[in-house]
Amino acid sequence: MSLLNVGARALLANQVALQTTGHNIANVSVAGYSRQSVVMQTVPGQFTGAGYIGKGVNVATILRNHNELLTRQAAAAQAVQAADTTRAERVTQMQDVFQGGTSGLGAAINDMLNSLGDVINSPTDITARTVTLTRMDELAARMRSSAEQLQQIEVSVNEQLKTDVVRINSLASSVADINEQIARVKGNGQTPNDLLDRRDQLIRELNQYVQTTQIPADDGTVGVFVGGSQALVLGSTAAQLSIDESQLFPGSRQQGLYFLRPGAAPVELNENMLGGGEVAGLLRFANQDLAEGRNLLGRMALAIGTTMNYQQSMGLTLDGQPGKPLFALPAQVTGATSGSAQGRIDLSNAAALSPTKFAASDYEVRFSGTPPGGQVVRLSDGEAFAFTDLNDLRSQQIDGLTFDFDATPAPAANERVLFQPFASAAANLQMLVYSPRELAAANPINAAMGTSNGGTLQLAGLKATGLQWDGASLSVQTTGSITPPPSPIPPATGGGVTLTFNANGQFTLGGATGTPLDMNANPPTLLTGPPYAYVPGQAIHIDGWSITLQGTPKDGDTVTVGNALDAQYGDIYTRNAGNASALQQLRDVKMFDESTLADGYAGLMAQVGTRAQSAMYAAQLSDSIASNLEASRTAVSGVNLDEEAAKLIQYQQAYQASARMLQVAQTIFDNLLQTMGR
Repeated sequence: MSLLNVGARALLANQVALQTTGHNIANVSVAGYSRQSVVMQTVPGQFTGAGYIGKGVNVATILRNHNELLTRQAAAAQAVQAADTTRAERVTQMQDVFQGGTSGLGAAINDMLNSLGDVINSPTDITARTVTLTRMDELAARMRSSAEQLQQIEVSVNEQLKTDVVRINSLASSVADINEQIARVKGNGQTPNDLLDRRDQLIRELNQYVQTTQIPADDGTVGVFVGGSQALVLGSTAAQLSIDESQLFPGSRQQGLYFLRPGAAPVELNENMLGGGEVAGLLRFANQDLAEGRNLLGRMALAIGTTMNYQQSMGLTLDGQPGKPLFALPAQVTGATSGSAQGRIDLSNAAALSPTKFAASDYEVRFSGTPPGGQVVRLSDGEAFAFTDLNDLRSQQIDGLTFDFDATPAPAANERVLFQPFASAAANLQMLVYSPRELAAANPINAAMGTSNGGTLQLAGLKATGLQWDGASLSVQTTGSITPPPSPIPPATGGGVTLTFNANGQFTLGGATGTPLDMNANPPTLLTGPPYAYVPGQAIHIDGWSITLQGTPKDGDTVTVGNALDAQYGDIYTRNAGNASALQQLRDVKMFDESTLADGYAGLMAQVGTRAQSAMYAAQLSDSIASNLEASRTAVSGVNLDEEAAKLIQYQQAYQASARMLQVAQTIFDNLLQTMGR
């Protein structure tokens, strides 16, 4: 009987080994499957006087080839890879919006500025004026089109976020269900290998959407946490996640992931708390990359619109009327907050020099006490500007912007208010002037050299600027409030301002109400005098206009600046294109981070391209790390068909030998019965 028992045990053990090997082969292509191995153990021998006689073999357990550390490292790396890859794909989409070539925004800007050349050459040519207005309208249309494309990307991202959150909740429920099954079968003393594989695979899939950490429990279940400490799965209970607008800044279009707990307020998890996963990558793109793209485009639209509107208001139309705004721009931007503060940025009073200071950024005003003091934080680089109270804040101009808050209701301590001054500027940019006669190409002032001048003085430039001196600092006429000719400019009757030069090449002023400004100083100051120093080719700024002279004057030489509408000049202003020249000269103004208006779009493309390149590099790096860790995990847990085929032959032969052993035992037993029966 002992030989029969040994053979039977061997037969059964090798049958289990064959079945396990077949199970490995069958699951070679199943994601997350861990190779299983049969662990056999010797049955304790039977003691006899002749020693211990062996009783065969038993199957101790089915071992799951699994390394917990490698599995967790691979899952975390895959989460980072998913975040970086998703973000890189979206940033590449955003980069496609800002294309170069003839269909790009840069070409539209240059076409608009170049078209002003024909107006300068022929101020009364209606066709030339029509072409310029058409180019301006085309620029506005392309701005809106680019903004619309960014909005479409935003809608797509939001939809993907919602889909991902639904998938996360489904996977969390599945993990909770398997946790319950594992806890039920754990009591029999053996590990449910296939259930463990299934749970690990679900957690890996979960990490594709949101990075998790896992903590095992004594009953075999695993707690799954997101955002560092929020229990998404605890035992057999799964929580829920949702995607919605930020509660801190309602109306800001910023997205946040919310952890929902029964009977408790939702907990907002921002992208920095999530670590990895598609959701983190999408939130990072939506709240940072896409926001920067909108700000770069919006800053360009607002700066171009503001400066051109301002310069247009400095000129005269063909009918001698003040220039009307060329573009419709937002009047103000209100702050987004969940508190009581009511703040705004008044864009209708953006000064002519302010757009050169614009930074493509959102801003946070953070209040710290009572009276409401605190700091304004530029979110693009984190630079902070302190203020002591609301009046102090109102008196500061930060990057060309003035932040204003109502005193009642007063901002609360620790309240935060988000401002997005450029987010919607491009989407709302509209052309307002369609009649070619309403293009304010003419200067509101006229200059004439003295008839008895003996020097070589020549007029090199003349334009209205609106620059004023308030007694302490430089100020600028505000857009929308100018009624050309500006009040300091000589009236339409009664003479003008006369510059009279002396033998030393200096000049005095007659008829002026102010003092010339030294615009080469930083900040600008008043010129020392009278008499005032004259530098050939250097503009003389006074009373809201500037004149540039070339040549060398002689003692007594004069230049008279008068109102272009003065009857003595007749309709000469209609053949004057000084303001059109000033509009075209805006191309050389350093308006976008030390880039000129003409080069601003190239700078925008470079910034977006650099961000896209950085995102793609991060995706490639994280992909390499994730691939290496997954290869290490697979080396331990993966199924090797060659190895399994060899085992299959081994166990088959062992099975056949075990069967042969039973045949031998049966023959011996039959012979023994026959012998004993005689």
